[in-house]
Amino acid sequence: MEFKAAVLERVGAPLVVRQVAAAPLGPFDVGVRMRASGLCHTDLEAMLGSVASRMPVVLGHEGAGVVEAVGSGVSRVKPGDHVICSWNPHCGHCFYCERDLPILCDRHIGAHRDGTIGDGAPRLSLDNRALHHFMALSTHAEYAVVTEASAIAVPKEIPFDRACLIGCGVMTGVGGAVRMAKVTPGASALVVGCGAVGLNVVQGAVLARAEPIIAVDVSETRLALARRLGATDTIDATRADVAAKVRALTAGRGADYAFEAGGGEATLQSTLEAARPGATIVILGKTDPNKQIALRFGSLMGEKRIVRSSYGNARPQRDFPWLVRLYLDGKLKLDEMIDRRLALEDINDGFEGVKRGSLVRAVVTFA
Repeated sequence: MEFKAAVLERVGAPLVVRQVAAAPLGPFDVGVRMRASGLCHTDLEAMLGSVASRMPVVLGHEGAGVVEAVGSGVSRVKPGDHVICSWNPHCGHCFYCERDLPILCDRHIGAHRDGTIGDGAPRLSLDNRALHHFMALSTHAEYAVVTEASAIAVPKEIPFDRACLIGCGVMTGVGGAVRMAKVTPGASALVVGCGAVGLNVVQGAVLARAEPIIAVDVSETRLALARRLGATDTIDATRADVAAKVRALTAGRGADYAFEAGGGEATLQSTLEAARPGATIVILGKTDPNKQIALRFGSLMGEKRIVRSSYGNARPQRDFPWLVRLYLDGKLKLDEMIDRRLALEDINDGFEGVKRGSLVRAVVTFA
């Protein structure tokens, strides 16, 4: 089978839309006709080289579409099912899965490093050269070959461009609040950084019935969106002492739950300073993994529980249908997240918007 895909040949190069080929499906492969694929900052990081990826590679890890074909051993989905793709397939029974850390699944974690979907055999090719998968998916394409554990069936009522967002940014943010931190009703929640992940932390805090929910950013546009999504208070970090303002809103103590979603040293320090003694702090943002950071040691003290989360402790089989139902019931807002819809041929222009920080989410849509 041949189809169009956005290929990254080398770090620093633009994506090139090329006609690529897919090999016949393996026993546990699922062929998905993609209908929508979100432009996540992690894709941009691969283009810039701060996230390592084997080249050449088809990018994209936030996608939704329709199952077109399945391998002989697939039992969870069938042709015609609508699916959201998960970049964290997990087996459920390895050392890490049994310890409630599916993000570290022994069986699948090597696929990200190797640019495959699990067994090491290439599925995609360009001019008879093997193409690598990105984060076990490669959704910036008209068609994707994924492992069965990455194809999560969801209700057909949700539009594809909304559904794809659940596969990364929504799951990471909502899950960070509800699944990882387990925010309790009436507790105060602080969110530093109001990109796609941070805005969904706000939504997770709303679902958990936190009060107050304090959003921090440097963009008034994003702070306004945070208020629309349920933040009770917002702070412009360029105009206020964040820690002092948070303490003023929390009886002088600081936030019970604090989420760093900005991906920088300054936002992490601000989050630590504004969290009360004994707080739970969840680090969701990321920067270059080889970068050294410096923090005030005193801000780490006070019996604070600090945890890093990459996917909000997701169980996609459990959580993706749950999030879809919340959207369909009007309890989760996704329409507001999309700034732009674009064709695959315009993907580089979309990533320029991601690079400038002018977009919460742009989505490639396919006919």
